Amino acid sequence: MLICYDDTEASRLAEAATRNRESMPTINIDGEEMAFEGKKLVLQVAIENGRELPHYCYHPGLSVVASCRICLAQIAQPNPRNDNRVEMLPKLLPTCQTYAVDGMQVHTTSPAAIANQKAVMEYLLINHPLDCPVCDQAGECHLQDYSYRYGRAESRFQEDKIKQPKKDIGPHVYLYSDRCIMCSRCVRFTREVTGTGEIGVFGRGNQEQIDVFPGIPLDNDLSGNVVDLCPVGALLDKDFLFQQRVWFLTKTPSIDGITASGDNIWIEHNAGRVHRVKPRTNLDINRWWITDEVRYGWKFIHSEDRLTTPKRMQFAAPIEIDWPRAYEAAGDGLKKAARESGPGGLAALISPMLASEEAYLLATYIRGLDPEALLAVGPVPKNGEDRTYPGGYTVYAEKCPNRRGVTRALELLGGRVVTCDEFITAVGDKSSPIAGVLVAGGYPSAWATKELTSALKKKFVVAIDTLPNDLTAAADVLLPAVTWAEKSGCFENAKGILQSFDQAIAPLENTRPDGQIALDLLAESALEAPSRYNAGLIRSRMGGSFAGQVQRPAPSQRQEPQMQYVEL
Repeated sequence: MLICYDDTEASRLAEAATRNRESMPTINIDGEEMAFEGKKLVLQVAIENGRELPHYCYHPGLSVVASCRICLAQIAQPNPRNDNRVEMLPKLLPTCQTYAVDGMQVHTTSPAAIANQKAVMEYLLINHPLDCPVCDQAGECHLQDYSYRYGRAESRFQEDKIKQPKKDIGPHVYLYSDRCIMCSRCVRFTREVTGTGEIGVFGRGNQEQIDVFPGIPLDNDLSGNVVDLCPVGALLDKDFLFQQRVWFLTKTPSIDGITASGDNIWIEHNAGRVHRVKPRTNLDINRWWITDEVRYGWKFIHSEDRLTTPKRMQFAAPIEIDWPRAYEAAGDGLKKAARESGPGGLAALISPMLASEEAYLLATYIRGLDPEALLAVGPVPKNGEDRTYPGGYTVYAEKCPNRRGVTRALELLGGRVVTCDEFITAVGDKSSPIAGVLVAGGYPSAWATKELTSALKKKFVVAIDTLPNDLTAAADVLLPAVTWAEKSGCFENAKGILQSFDQAIAPLENTRPDGQIALDLLAESALEAPSRYNAGLIRSRMGGSFAGQVQRPAPSQRQEPQMQYVEL
């Protein structure tokens, strides 16, 4: 990123950028000059310059097969023996397979190119069923879009359409064979990205179809990506089937909140409810893919077991209270523990599921009550070993999004940050002065171990969590929190990359973000803090890498629904 300190410097940099662009090779697409760098395909140059050329089989993450033929265009190239002469090539060429050359002229709206587009669309629609009203792909279907833009107004096909059956090809995917246009994206994905090769092309002629090999279902960790790759409604997600029309969904850019990958995702929601999660392109992290774990692991957001009411322990039984009394009970209990035990009498166990800003605020609160309070990172769930697929995508064994970010945030307060095991040992030691503990959870399932709950017996415990567990059942004060989809903040992934995410849906009624809970506790204890939780403001106060190295999604990436429900 370039930082300009005055108008003169800004002008100089702008002029340099203009000169650099003017020195770049260019091609002309339908009268528009487009610059490019390096070795690029004509279709790539068009896409990078915001010009749409119709295509089905091409995908930037897969090999080029040039099989759908709808991207064919008339191309004229400079004569290498005469720089002033441009020669039209004798036939249409696929723009997805033809490399751009400086001075090239591409015509996608010529009579020949238009005739080809109409012919391809007519061929693809010969056996395609007319079931758009009941197809899940409606509203984001390239076949619909291209039929309107490049197809014929009426069909000339008089014969009966060939019918193909619907097939269950794996735990997450249905195959509607009669909708398939044989772009082979799914076949190339299972061969080149996952290396598992479950999907193939079977048959010839009008009986050609996509299918899985007998006895080998589509059941790899990335299987759901074939649904995103399919440009029509042939491969559909069982989980999303008939759930929502896509034009009612709001798309919020977010980050994977359940593993250490830091995958960029879209949270698609409507009326305060998440309906699906899809990958968001980031070539430095997840490229175009996400795991099925990330795609389907968000269901705990709408769990019926969610904690929704603050509670405090009274005569060994939890009773429901309102938020002001909960804050008062938590603050009084922790202050009493700090006063009676002296320095080092408090501790905080901060979950790696929390945002870095929230960890910082909770640690600030505890250290405000006890400058020598022990800070620890909560349990780090792991499952197996890291696995890297042939396409370069890595599935991480670590099943929390922000261990590194939470550790970094706690270290800003000074002193040593310990692990959960070290925390249990320190708190469980009979000679330990620790009498009051703040515990923040937020895991997608029950996480409190017997060792942890046993170590916290006879301590004053304030628990902040989203789902019930043994610890929340025994806590002296319970404060219900929200999931990552209901708040904003930043995570640091396994590669050490800090990324921010936005709030997608409103918090569940009577729950609050951990960051807001921390600010309210600070206010209750008369400690200086903002009144409202704002992740960007907190990061600027934290400083260091949190202030200047956090990647943010572009403002234009948030997409509102095209239509909304209206009560009549």
